[in-house]
Amino acid sequence: MSSFEWNKIIASVLTAMIVAMVTGIVAQSIVHPVRVEKPAYLPPGAAEGEAGAASSAAAGGAAAPAGPEPIGPALEKADAKHGEQVAKICLQCHTFGKGEANKIGPNLFGVTEENIASVPGYTFSSALAADKAKKWDPDSLNVWLYKPQDFAKGTKMTFAGLPKVQDRADVIAYLQSLK
Repeated sequence: MSSFEWNKIIASVLTAMIVAMVTGIVAQSIVHPVRVEKPAYLPPGAAEGEAGAASSAAAGGAAAPAGPEPIGPALEKADAKHGEQVAKICLQCHTFGKGEANKIGPNLFGVTEENIASVPGYTFSSALAADKAKKWDPDSLNVWLYKPQDFAKGTKMTFAGLPKVQDRADVIAYLQSLK
C-alpha cells in the first residue's frame, strides 16, 4: 500500500473521530436531562421506592417493614404447581432435576434437606459459605427468596427477589416437593 492510501485511511479515521466529538458537544448543548422524583419502572422484587419509603417515613408516614412477612400462614395454602411456574424464572441460572449439572447457580433438587452452601460441585460465595452449619428451612428460604442480598450481603446471586409472600410460599412448597 502506498503512503497516499495510508494517508486516506488515517484521514478517514480522524474525520470520524472529529464528527463523533462534535456530535457529542452539540447533543450536550441541546439536551438538558431532568431528574424524576420517583422511578418510572421498578423491576420485579424492588420495593416501591426504597429511597421514597425512607423519605415518607421521615415525612410522618409509616416506615416499610424491615423484612418479609412470616411464611407460616402462606405455607398452609401453598400450591407447589404454581410454585413450579413461578420458579421458571430461576431456570436461567438453576436446575431442578435430580443429578442435573449446576449452572451459574447450584442445582436445587433436594435443597430443603441440605445445609446452606452445601451443593456438591458448586463454589459458593463467602457470604453464603459462612452459614454452612444452618439448614434451608422455610423461614430461611422465605428471607432468601424475598431479597437474597439482605439474607447474605455479598452473595453472587443478583436476583432482586419475590415480593409476594404467596409466591415465595409456593416456590418453597415446590422446592420441598423435589425429593
